[in-house]
Formats: sequence, C-alpha cells, structure tokens
Amino acid sequence: MRPPEQAPDPAVTGRPRVLVVDDEEPLVRLVSAYLERDGFEVRTASDGREAIDAARGWDPAVIVLDLGLPGTDGIEVCRAVRTFSDCYIVMLTARVEELDKLVGLSVGADDYLTKPFSPRELVARVRAMLRRPRAPRTQEEPEPPVAAFGSLSIDVAGREVRLGADLVELTRTEFDVLAALAARPRMAFTRGQLIEAVWGPAWVGDEHLVDVHVGHVRRKLGDDPALPRFIRTVRGVGYRMGPGA
Repeated sequence: MRPPEQAPDPAVTGRPRVLVVDDEEPLVRLVSAYLERDGFEVRTASDGREAIDAARGWDPAVIVLDLGLPGTDGIEVCRAVRTFSDCYIVMLTARVEELDKLVGLSVGADDYLTKPFSPRELVARVRAMLRRPRAPRTQEEPEPPVAAFGSLSIDVAGREVRLGADLVELTRTEFDVLAALAARPRMAFTRGQLIEAVWGPAWVGDEHLVDVHVGHVRRKLGDDPALPRFIRTVRGVGYRMGPGA
C-alpha cells in the first residue's frame, strides 16, 4: 500500500476518497472493486492502528469500517478518528445484536451495515452520504437565520450549535438531523421524512437509525425525553422541535 504522501490530491483527480478497513481480504477486494468501478479512489487497511494512520494522513471523505478488527477494534478506531476528522463513517458488523449497532453509532459512526451485505448497497450508501453536504450559497441567496429555541441556537450556515454560551459538538449526521427538525419546528417528522431529509431518498435500511441519532443529539443537549426542552417525541408519528406538552 502506498504511503499517504504519494496519494494524488482529490482536488486534482476529482475522485472522492474512501478508506476500506477490514481484515477479511476477499471482502476488501470485492468492496474496493465496486467502489473503484463507481469512480472512487480507494485505500485499504487491515487493522485499527493502520486505519487511524491512514485516516489522519490521507484524509478520506468516507471510511468503511469493520467493527471486529484485530487489536484496536472499530469502536476505538471510530473514537480516535472523531478527534481529528468529521468524515462520514459506515460501520460494518458481523454481529446482529442491536447493542453493537448502537455502540458503533454512539461513538460517531453515521450509518451501519450488517454482514453479509450487498456491495451495491454499500456503494449506494456512500454515494448518498457524499450528496448530503450543502452546495455553496450564491450571492443572491441569503443565508438562513440562526434558529433559536430557548437557550439553544442552531447556525445552519456556520454548522454550529450552542447551548447558552457553550458550543455543542455534534457529528455531521447529528447536526443534519437537528437542522432538519429546526427548519420546520411545528412539523412532526416521521422517521421516513427525516431519512429522506438527511440520508436522501435513495437510502435503504432500518429507519430506527433515526432514533439512535436523535438519542445522541438529546444526550449532548442534556434534553430529557420525558420532559423535553428541544426535541419532542410525537407518539405514533416521530419527532418535532419544541417542548413537551
């Protein structure tokens, strides 16, 4: 594998970078082939330490990360990467227990797939993620105002959330979920509507992914679901901004 400094600049190649991290060599070859065929520049790593070094030196747009790596596992890799990068992370797990998925997402992963999975579905997920960043605003297009909900302020243009004077650190996906709710504060969003707003209409998977990310946002905001100040659960529907009744 080439050292990071020899990698071509994505601004020159125009190909988004994807780091595939797994110790199953046949799976890595298969996934890499599908991603490269779809126009991505791919690098691979087979253990956690190598993955962290590659993420730091190569600056990928997306990391496809196996949970069950030898040595430093995927959870620890995700935690480490989140200290210096906000790239998208798709967690792969061979374990179907819900706990594994929740733990992976709780440390900053954006999505997950359970093995075995379709490489085409993985490529579609990666493509959907990379469509999510907002396009630069034109000079004629005014910046959206900072949304305020009591002590909570959400600056969509600056992608910054504050609780009083304190900055709240959210992942890209957590911010996007909160911004979608804040954009229409009186609307009760279904999980499907939030999936479409944040992950895109092409996304396929378990819609309860929304619940996990809403839970993380609530925890970071110190928002009690039983007595919500910011995100309210609408029974039988989904979520909306605003205090509970």
